[in-house]
Parts: sequence; structure tokens; C-alpha cells
Amino acid sequence: MLGNKCHIYRDHKSLKYIFTQSVLNMRQRRWLELIKDYDLEVHYHPGKANVVADALSRKPHFQMVQPLFEDGFNLMHPEVLCHIQLSCSLESQVIEGQKIYKGIFYIKEKIKDDPKTQFRVDEKGVLWFHHRLVVLKNRELKNRIMDEAHLSKLSIHHGSSKMYQDLRSHFWWTKMKKEIVANVGRCDTCCRVKAIHMKPTGLLQPLSVPEWKWEEVSMDFITGLPTTRKGNDSIWVIIDRLNKSAHFFPVKNTYRPPEYADIYMAEIIKLHGIPKTIISDRGP
Repeated sequence: MLGNKCHIYRDHKSLKYIFTQSVLNMRQRRWLELIKDYDLEVHYHPGKANVVADALSRKPHFQMVQPLFEDGFNLMHPEVLCHIQLSCSLESQVIEGQKIYKGIFYIKEKIKDDPKTQFRVDEKGVLWFHHRLVVLKNRELKNRIMDEAHLSKLSIHHGSSKMYQDLRSHFWWTKMKKEIVANVGRCDTCCRVKAIHMKPTGLLQPLSVPEWKWEEVSMDFITGLPTTRKGNDSIWVIIDRLNKSAHFFPVKNTYRPPEYADIYMAEIIKLHGIPKTIISDRGP
């Protein structure tokens, strides 16, 4: 088209004046930047006057080109288009696996004893959970199903929630959501590319200088130590922020917050009183 005179016929009358219009919106400006390099002339052609059949409305036997496969299979024939079916190979693998897996036979026997169960067996002997196909406990098969929904060319590395909603409409197995979350977490592409949707952190706020000793304390834990005879495997460190004096208490890694509170009441408050602030990197 470059260097040649081109005529465009449109049923949109306002486009006829796009080159001479004084006021353009942002969308028209972007289009004008694209077509300004071409020698174009836009003509208005009413829609009701367009009586020539286009490619979509033309009948099959008037088509000029009919694509063929190597064996002469005519893809554009209307009867062929009506009979093309796509089947999922993974679904057939699951159905074949149900015929030999022992756990499936156990569930089918349970259905006979309890007809009100959520499982059902269709006329072909396939086990379903409501309308979802039951997947047997085969790690390789489940990984192929999850990879198809996450890593294939038709998927775009969905998150765990979207991936779970896509798979739960067709398949079911125990701990399905937990395994999908773990599968997405192991994806190297997601770990490198996915952005963390969190609010940006602000500037660091320096801590104020304490006015008196043991009014502001900090605490931390030294863990991973060998277990003593009493079963202690950690050290609880409590430090005064003003004079840096510290107390060290042997504790167990299994202690809960109420147990730490009892130790603090018995060992710190009786000596130094109740502090104004406690700084720790552990929420509880």
C-alpha cells in the first residue's frame, strides 16, 4: 500500500472527514499517526447498499479456495465442521486407571452400602464425585493434569486459586487444593516472574532512645541447640535496650505464648517491673 493511491469504502460516515476534522479524540489521533504515511482516500458507502456477499456469508460451493489436508480431507466443508470433536487424553487415562486401581473398587462397594454418598457410578462404570471425574492416587497422573492446567501452551501460569477453579470443574481428588498450591509454588517461572502484589514498605523508622533502664526491652530466641536432660533446646534472650544488660532462659521449642508469659512474670517483672514496650520479631 505504501506509495500507491488507496481507496477505502466504509459505512461509517464520520471517518470520511478524519483527515480534515479539526478536533480529534485520543483514539482518533493514534489512528491518524498510523495512517498518515499512506495515500488514502475514504469514501462513504451506506450499509444498506452493500449487497455483495462477503466471505462469511458466501455459500461453500462458491468458495475460490478450499484448504485440504495431505490426504484430501476438506476442512472447510460444513458437514466436516459439524462433526469435529476434541477429547482430552488425560480424561481417558483417568478412566482407564479407574479400572485397575483398588481404591476405586473400595469406593464403588461403599456406594452400594450407602446410596446417599456423594459419589456415583455412571452406566459405563466410571466413578464421579457429583459431576467431577475422580482421579486415582497416582502422583504422575496428577502432576500431568496440573502441568496441563499450568505449564501448557494454552495456559498462562495461573495462580493457585484460578488453577483450582479451572480443575475442580472437571476433576476431583483428596487434598486437591493443597496439592495445587504446592505445585504452583514449585514453578520456577512463577517464582522468577510473578510480581508480589503488596503495598510498598515505607522508610525505616528508628527506635527512640529509652529514658530509663528496663522500660523498653527486646527479645529473641536462639534455636536449633542440642537437647538438654530437661528437654530444653532453645535459649530465650531478653535485653534491656538502654544498658544492653540481658537475661538468658533455657526453654523448649514447643512452648506456647502463655508459657513464655509465665516465665516473664516470674523472672523479669519481679526484678525490673512491667516494661512500656517489647520488641520482638515473632508475632505471638
